[in-house]
Amino acid sequence: MTDERGVPAIAVTVPPDQEVGVFADFAGIWHTPNTFVLDFLSLTSPGPQLQQVDAEGEVVGALPAKVAARVRIPAEQVFQIVAALQQQADQWLQETGRPEPPEAWLPHP
Repeated sequence: MTDERGVPAIAVTVPPDQEVGVFADFAGIWHTPNTFVLDFLSLTSPGPQLQQVDAEGEVVGALPAKVAARVRIPAEQVFQIVAALQQQADQWLQETGRPEPPEAWLPHP
């Protein structure tokens, strides 16, 4: 079985121990010549207490985080993933009635 583009259908099975998934606060994305890597990160402690403000009033320091999951995909597949994410994001905005994605999603002091 294939879709309208001739792409084969894939029957996905999630192992029971992975059905719940993992929570991530945000993702870091990087690449090599052949692979894209998505690091899904979870904050490990409250950020605002760990950050400092310098003499100019700028927040300095980094939020402590750990990789909750790392996913490596072939570089050629990233464009299909971007398109699928955009489609799902647009659908989510429509379903939730939100006019646009939120601007501030990280904790701020």
